[in-house]
Amino acid sequence: MTKSNRAIVYCEFGAASVLRETEREIVEPGPGEVRVRVVVSGVNPTDWKTRTGATAMAPVPGDGQVPNQDGAGVVDAVGAGVTGLAAGDRVWLVMAAYQRPGSGTAQQFTVVPADRAVPLPAEASFEAGASVGVPAMTAHRALTVHEGAPARLAPGALAGVNVLVAGGAGAVGNAAIQLAVWAGASVVATVSSPEKAELARRAGAPHVVNYRDADAADQIRAALPDGVDVVVEVAAAHNAELNLAVLRPGGTIAVYANDSSGGPLTMDVRRHMVLNARYQFILLYTVPRAALAEGAAAVNAALAAGALRFGAAAGVPLHEFALAETAAAHAAVESGAVGKVLIRVCDE
Repeated sequence: MTKSNRAIVYCEFGAASVLRETEREIVEPGPGEVRVRVVVSGVNPTDWKTRTGATAMAPVPGDGQVPNQDGAGVVDAVGAGVTGLAAGDRVWLVMAAYQRPGSGTAQQFTVVPADRAVPLPAEASFEAGASVGVPAMTAHRALTVHEGAPARLAPGALAGVNVLVAGGAGAVGNAAIQLAVWAGASVVATVSSPEKAELARRAGAPHVVNYRDADAADQIRAALPDGVDVVVEVAAAHNAELNLAVLRPGGTIAVYANDSSGGPLTMDVRRHMVLNARYQFILLYTVPRAALAEGAAAVNAALAAGALRFGAAAGVPLHEFALAETAAAHAAVESGAVGKVLIRVCDE
């Protein structure tokens, strides 16, 4: 143990008010681990849902839990057996706190397994690095689970594939649009308002449809006459009928969330059988490690190529908070802030 560092913790499940600032000791990295000085921490819905206990996989430990799975910073130290990373390397973090309650990114220094720290391309900012983790990795998984899908996205990898991105103004939706377009897919995004339609267009969606329109299915079919091969789905129950109306035989509905307004997901077995349809459910924490590695490589290639962008011009408005304002950052995400909520932890 050495000097302490500023950290945000919670010692019980609850509202954002349970988050408090404290001092924690800096832990030396063990074998296969790296210590990272966090510059920017990213906040995702999974973070506040875990904080409330709604999706928590374990009780809060006695010394508290540090929130936030995503972040970006600089490697500070490496443990025994670590290769490919060295002190001074810029990295982005994904699933930092998964099964490691003390390793969340809402602190100045965190220790994580080396495979959760990915080299950050020189072309990418720390803000971009803190934004890609959960959203971009989830999007990559959703775009690579259909029949004949590539293991890793790259230019041309989705040529001839028709993709429907539900919730195109959301963080995962935005990443899915950008990655799908980069990989050569034909893309349609659905949104709920003209303002969100503009965000989806900034992400690069050539066709945007308001799913509330009575003729939404007809509009999607007009853009993709052969039907949809892959649906990147944020509201499985709510959009079930629309998906059936536009899905191509053999198509896949890749579900990473379910809007509470939709209620339970029910399905007409016969109609899905006729389409030879596939439902693929996605939770990043239990995605095979090989698939995560492919996703990280693809995300880095897209970042380096300028194909995965962040900021208002890319349809992802950035909202920055100080570390002491982590509770407000969580509350912003919980209340549905459009764009990406980031926490400035340290100076670069």
